[in-house]
Amino acid sequence: MENVSALMERACLQTELAAFGDDSFREGLEVLVKALSAQAGLNAVGTASMEMQIVDMLSQRLQVENWYRRHPEIDEQEIVAPLICLGLPRTGSTALACLLGEDPEVRSLRNWECMAPCPPPDAATLGNDPRLARAQETMERRARLFPRMTAMLPSTATSPTEDQLLMGHDFKSQLFQAFADVPDYVEWLNHEADLVPTYRYVKRVLKLLQWRCPPNRWRLKNPSHTLFIDALDEVFPDARFVMTHREIVSVLPSVADLYLELHKAYADEVDRVAIGRQTADFCELGMRRMIAFREAGNDSRFFDIQFAPFQLDPFPIIEDLYAFAGETLGTEARARMEAWRCNTPRDAGYQRTGMAEFGFEAGALRERFQFYSERFGIT
Repeated sequence: MENVSALMERACLQTELAAFGDDSFREGLEVLVKALSAQAGLNAVGTASMEMQIVDMLSQRLQVENWYRRHPEIDEQEIVAPLICLGLPRTGSTALACLLGEDPEVRSLRNWECMAPCPPPDAATLGNDPRLARAQETMERRARLFPRMTAMLPSTATSPTEDQLLMGHDFKSQLFQAFADVPDYVEWLNHEADLVPTYRYVKRVLKLLQWRCPPNRWRLKNPSHTLFIDALDEVFPDARFVMTHREIVSVLPSVADLYLELHKAYADEVDRVAIGRQTADFCELGMRRMIAFREAGNDSRFFDIQFAPFQLDPFPIIEDLYAFAGETLGTEARARMEAWRCNTPRDAGYQRTGMAEFGFEAGALRERFQFYSERFGIT
């Protein structure tokens, strides 16, 4: 694994730029590279891929800062009262984000523009942007590298996506633990890192993306926000939240299985029990922080969605969500949502890994997460 200086130099050479902006990214990059080198057990493909990802994130950061340098008026943009979906992973948040993203009056973070936010999208040329085809090619390559992931997380270049990649530009993101076994980085991220600069950077990119491409009513989604909810609230104090819920025995093995699929491509030996332990730990930590935040006077800012009734018929729930947000679900938006649901399989088949391989036992998981299940009425 190349050192931090070499990776940063590669990004500068690739973009012919040198200004990375705020130095908040450097500590996370140092901790990450050290963990990747010492702990991850990366094979040749994994090493090359992680280096490529890091250089690309640094390059994107350089380009974002270059656009702000040339167009300081971008910073005058405002991100007002975003609706942010969070909660445990694998609880239906992807389907919710895709449905909400069908509303032409709202703005989602789309895969293609998250992969390459610069140059910022322009509404006048949106349908012909060459990044659409490049993003689709990238996703097709990922499908070949991670064959089960396509079934786990069906997506297209234009689908709404999480802001994990944008957080990755600041090198404080769960994205990295999904690809590699980096326990020192995870410990630092969850218990020591300051995420306020990270969310300020995410807001900076959102301003750039909406500058020439409305609408500006953002619908965002990222389950890992639960771990950093206080920092998120500091940067987006007017945000409203949607929290998705599902029975814990369905959630944790599915999350661990997704991590396993990614780890296998980058390392020849994968510790399934370690993946299970890490998954359970961050899910518990996130839910405890979330409950504490809600009980500290923020409960009225949340709209809760249970997985089973949402899967059965999402539209009464979505109508209630719009009412919660002070909005009305329009006829065109509903028609597009219905078309998306009709054309999207809700139970893509793939070979699931048994929960015992991750060290999980159903009774023990239910007991450990009883505090969560009782708080939100999950059966």
